[in-house]
Amino acid sequence: MTHWNFLEKGEIIDVISPGYPSPTHEVEDARRFLFNWGLIPRIPKGIIKPHFLHAHEDEKRFEFLKAAIQAKDSRVIWCLRGGYGSNRLLPMLAKLKKPKEPKLMIGISDITSLHTFLIQEWGWSTLHGPLLVSMGRDNLPPKLEKEMKRVVFGPQTEVEFKNLKPLNDAARKMKPTKSKIVGGNLTVMQSGFGTPWQIKTDNRFLFVEDLGERGYRIDRMFEQFRQAGLFKKCHGLLLGDFLGGVEPVTQKDNFKKVFKRWADDLEIPMFQGLEAGHALMQRPVPLNTPCVLSVENGKGRLVVQTGGQE
Repeated sequence: MTHWNFLEKGEIIDVISPGYPSPTHEVEDARRFLFNWGLIPRIPKGIIKPHFLHAHEDEKRFEFLKAAIQAKDSRVIWCLRGGYGSNRLLPMLAKLKKPKEPKLMIGISDITSLHTFLIQEWGWSTLHGPLLVSMGRDNLPPKLEKEMKRVVFGPQTEVEFKNLKPLNDAARKMKPTKSKIVGGNLTVMQSGFGTPWQIKTDNRFLFVEDLGERGYRIDRMFEQFRQAGLFKKCHGLLLGDFLGGVEPVTQKDNFKKVFKRWADDLEIPMFQGLEAGHALMQRPVPLNTPCVLSVENGKGRLVVQTGGQE
């Protein structure tokens, strides 16, 4: 595990957009948010350029990412938004020499590709946390903003998730387990299968969330994970938010049935209820840091170290 240092007011935050583009007003909202926190946003000129899929051409998005990683006057890289595109940058990222000092990467969704690379290739600890376009909106729950601020500035060194629902006997009967968390967006992790950066889950808790995927697609992805052996030595499966994915006929989702099916099939503990993903309450989930998951009075309690320090 690598630690990162708590932020101080006046620090530079490198902003990147490795996936989808954002309209000008969202970029400015992100800038305003960082200023309000007493931070200095460094948003590259021309970060957004008209493109049929991404915020810019691959080479340019990587240029911005490389500059943020190699900048010696900043310690945090905060992603503007997700979408699709980060995985296209991995072959170029793999050619970079590992920096001497780790940085904190913040983002969700498409950023799962970058989290996985930084964890597995460079041993960094990262933060599956709200994107800047989310933080820049005025409708975010104050509770979330306060927690994020305590996490990145200190003094909060742990994130606690209470009342997780055990979905199978393995979860209900599990003893307190020390581990680390990997994962993020389910679809993005699936896109890494068969590549040098396929996610590794041995002796880890696997956290998953997704948006707009119907039940059969979630089931199919879980089946691919199982056939690829990712559940064999995994310490447990942690379900975050799953949104959308309604069935055309019933106008309801099949998530409950799919999750029950897998809870019954899997021999590893399976829990539901992490407030993390694409919902309004996008609580931070520290990745690749020590954590403890226990069951108390029939409910799961997960305590995760943030990786932050004075």
